[in-house]
Amino acid sequence: MTIRETFARNLKTMRNAKGLSQEELAHLAKLDRTYISSLERCIYSPTIDVVDQIAHVLGTTVPEMLT
Repeated sequence: MTIRETFARNLKTMRNAKGLSQEELAHLAKLDRTYISSLERCIYSPTIDVVDQIAHVLGTTVPEMLT
């Protein structure tokens, strides 16, 4: 599994665990909902800054998002 696939899986799992829709997460992270969807489907590779933004909103750390 690639790091992008790992991030996508963790993003979806952690978002669902928090009970957030893609739209809610996007709003909290100041991102577009379609971008969140694309990240979860491995279409885009996020920058480290985006990973940090999302991790902060989800109450986790960057290393946890990537492992």
